[in-house]
Amino acid sequence: MSGSVFEYTVQTGDYLIKIGARFGVEATTLARDNGLKYDALLMPEQKLIIDNRHIVPVAQTGDLLLNLPQRMLYYFKYGELLAAYPVGLGKPSWPTPSGGFNLMNMVANKTWLVPKSIQEEMRREGKVVKTSVPPGPDNPLGKYWIGLSLPGIGIHGTIAPASIYHFQSHGCIRLHPDDVEALFMQITPDTSGSIIYAPMLLAESEDKIFLEVHQDIYNKGGVSQEALQQLAQDALLAYRIDWARAYAVLERQDGIARDVTLP
Repeated sequence: MSGSVFEYTVQTGDYLIKIGARFGVEATTLARDNGLKYDALLMPEQKLIIDNRHIVPVAQTGDLLLNLPQRMLYYFKYGELLAAYPVGLGKPSWPTPSGGFNLMNMVANKTWLVPKSIQEEMRREGKVVKTSVPPGPDNPLGKYWIGLSLPGIGIHGTIAPASIYHFQSHGCIRLHPDDVEALFMQITPDTSGSIIYAPMLLAESEDKIFLEVHQDIYNKGGVSQEALQQLAQDALLAYRIDWARAYAVLERQDGIARDVTLP
C-alpha cells in the first residue's frame, strides 16, 4: 500500500482539482469524503481529510511501474518501494501505451519538438501551429524529460500541475514539477520499467482486505462483478470479503483503496 489518511490545511489558491492532482485523488472523491460540493470555494486554513491510499501492483521487471487506470507511477530499488507519484496520462483518443521499456535519454531543459500529429491538431483547433518550444515557462515538458523506448513517449514535468491525475496528454506521462525533479535525480540511464493496465486491485494489509477500483478509461474491460470475484478467488481472499461493501466500491470506482473486510 502507498499513501495514507491525513489532515490537509488548505493554502491560498487551492481548489479541489488542484489538491487532488497533487495527492492522487479525484476531486469528486475529495468533495464526497469532506461533505463538500465539487465546485466548493475553499478558504485558507480550512481543514480537509485526504485519503490517498493506493494498492501497489505486483512489481513486474525493472525499477519503474506505472498502472494506467490508477494514474500512479511507482519507483522501486532492489524490490523496495521508494516513491509513489500521481501522473497525468494520455486522453482516451490518444492513450498512453502499455509494455516494458528502457530509458533512452534524460534531459534537463529540453526543447519540445512538436510532433506532426500535434501540429495538425493545433491547426484543426485554430491555434497557432508551433514546430518547437524552447526551454522556459511556456514549454509543456517542464524542466525535466525522461525519454522511454516506447515510441514517442516520455516522462516529464508540466507547466500545468492541476492536469496531473487526469487523462489529458497526447500519450506522455506528466509528473508534478517537484516529483519529476525528485525522480530525475534518483534514477540512472540503465533504469527500466513497465506500464500495465489493471483497473481493479485487491490486497491484504495489516489483516484487512482492501479493494481499489478505477474507471476502465481505455475500454479494455476487466471491471465487473465477475472479474472481481475471479480476482478474489485467485488471491484466496473471497471468504474474507464483505461482498456488499465490495460491490459498492466496484460501483463507485473512486480509485481509492477501500476496506472491504468481512466483520
